[in-house]
Amino acid sequence: MKALAIVHQPDAGPGVFAEEMQTRGVELDQWMLSERGSGPPGEIAEYDAVLTFGGAMHADQEDRHPWLRFEKDFLAAMLDDDMPILAVCLGCQLLAEAAGGSARRASEPEIGWFDIEVTDEGAADPVIGPLAPSFTGFQWHSYEAVPPDGAAILARSAICPQAYRIGDRVWGIQFHAEVTAPNLSHWIDDYRSDEDAVRIGVDPVKLRRETEPRIGDWNRLGRELCGRFLDAAASA
Repeated sequence: MKALAIVHQPDAGPGVFAEEMQTRGVELDQWMLSERGSGPPGEIAEYDAVLTFGGAMHADQEDRHPWLRFEKDFLAAMLDDDMPILAVCLGCQLLAEAAGGSARRASEPEIGWFDIEVTDEGAADPVIGPLAPSFTGFQWHSYEAVPPDGAAILARSAICPQAYRIGDRVWGIQFHAEVTAPNLSHWIDDYRSDEDAVRIGVDPVKLRRETEPRIGDWNRLGRELCGRFLDAAASA
């Protein structure tokens, strides 16, 4: 199996998903799409799945990051080709737009650990189902994905949808199931670069204290979630 990971910044890549793929013998190419003139490492027909990850930019900032428009068009083409997709955070929002939904500023940012409820449809889903009835997940976002009509909403927080499925082989998740302990630590160290984190008064000491006892179990959850996606992609 061969997968393509779309990465928007160095500290927001496939993380523990890459670890799970290595364990399973999956060949993973990483594409830093935000670099000018960058194309995918291989021909799209070579890949069995596409994953797209997070970033500090927002889905509506095409004026600052013109490649966002390109990625939305690329994901729309992947949907037309029936490619298995797993999209995380920013990627989840871009996928929603590509599929005919939208992305918008959430009523408030979610930065830190939040309770997430799995819906009835989510409980029956092959990727999200084992997380039912609820779990506590790490998040860092100010925007939310509004899935297209017909998408199955698989999980929700108090603020917004947290997971959705389009058809039977495309998933978007808002929470950061992929993040490694070193990358998460870097995000906390660098929280002042996020004006929304500063505005809502993120306490880095408190956030780090909450994170340390949770991150091991969270990384296991992330590897298992990625494994279930790979199983679903392979069976499709």
